[in-house]
Amino acid sequence: MVYEFEGKTEREAIEEAASQLGLETDEFDVEIMENQTGSLFKKGKVRIRVHTHGPEESEEGDDAGQMGPLPGVTSAEGEPREPSVPLVPNDEFELKMIDWVKVVVEKMGYPAKVSVLFREEKKIGLKIETDNTAMIIGKKGKNIDALQLLANVYAGRLGREDVKIILDSENYRIRREESLVRIAYESAEQVRKTGRSVLLEPMNPFERRIIHTTLNDIVDIETKSEGDGLYKQVRVMFRGRK
Repeated sequence: MVYEFEGKTEREAIEEAASQLGLETDEFDVEIMENQTGSLFKKGKVRIRVHTHGPEESEEGDDAGQMGPLPGVTSAEGEPREPSVPLVPNDEFELKMIDWVKVVVEKMGYPAKVSVLFREEKKIGLKIETDNTAMIIGKKGKNIDALQLLANVYAGRLGREDVKIILDSENYRIRREESLVRIAYESAEQVRKTGRSVLLEPMNPFERRIIHTTLNDIVDIETKSEGDGLYKQVRVMFRGRK
């Protein structure tokens, strides 16, 4: 299910969502739709869209690209994560997921090795090793995102819609997150110099959240998601100095 909430800050909006839905904050995904920093004459406002975990969302794929940062990365919220190494599958579910991803990739025409990259509460990361990484990832990661969506649908068919499957290859997720942080800061600087807004490329919910969160504490910059569907665009705007 999808819900929308508002608050003066991102934390306040998330806490309001948790309170009204009766859930813990790690039991739903958050997509920041609008982020306006407050000033002396204007209250700040953050509008978020909350995706609760459930089989109906796995089918629709609304949160296909939305995921927590991979281990070994500092998250957008600044929380350090411990690095991980490939792990041995610990149950039949993980073995079936590994086999499924391997078979699908090979049917695409690319021999591959698939292993468990990390294991967290309600998340499992699978690593795809192949000589054709560029084709598996695709332009802007759209191929691996699509494959990840299908993997989550399959996990739901196995009765594990409570677990989110994250696919990665050659640390693409980490490199993409670092790239998005750079894009966010560069866009903010461009907006500050020109006074004109910048509309970024279409991104999935997780990628947009990185942009919003990265620029959240810059007082003269605000961000807003625009468009429809899974892949929306973030507009970076100049709001003036305090």
